[in-house]
Amino acid sequence: MSRDMTQANRPENILLITRRLLIFAFISLLATGATFGASLLYKQHLLTSWLCFECGIIGGFVSIQQRLHKVMDDELQLLSQSWYTILLVPLYGGIFALLLYVIFLSGLVEGHLFPEFYIPPFGKTPTEDDVIQFLAKTLPKSGPDFAKLIFWCFLAGFSERLVPQIIARVSRSIEIEDDGQSNSLKTAPHKQDDEQEAHDAPHEPS
Repeated sequence: MSRDMTQANRPENILLITRRLLIFAFISLLATGATFGASLLYKQHLLTSWLCFECGIIGGFVSIQQRLHKVMDDELQLLSQSWYTILLVPLYGGIFALLLYVIFLSGLVEGHLFPEFYIPPFGKTPTEDDVIQFLAKTLPKSGPDFAKLIFWCFLAGFSERLVPQIIARVSRSIEIEDDGQSNSLKTAPHKQDDEQEAHDAPHEPS
């Protein structure tokens, strides 16, 4: 297909992709609403991880829609021809949102901008029941924390670079700590050797 024809089909491709995005976004919103409704109807705890995944997917859909008018003609043509290509970015968004949720729970990222959680305590000897309780009953501590979680999970899907940047920063901090520990281990023997040499050196009579 020639470049001129691709450019001529650009408005049609944008319209086609937008329709597909609306269908997928509606299905995601429907699944999220069904999850909320089922948890309220049966008085069950809301599975937070599923909610995070759904918010990340919705963020991915919004991100694609926002970028459609800036996408190159060839990439736009590819998106219009493949359902799987359209789903790829929202799927990554859901995975990034889940990973961000794990980062929050681990305490690797903390601060007043980030949500806090109630985490069921494990017994002295952890069991499978403890893991099940952790997955089922881990919830944000308050309403604002719940709102922060939804915002950050949506942002994880909307901004593809957010979670990789957080992972890179954590990795750099670990490398810095490892370098500091290795340097301290290297200098410690030298200090001991210097002290031993000073102790063994003959003293001049006064």
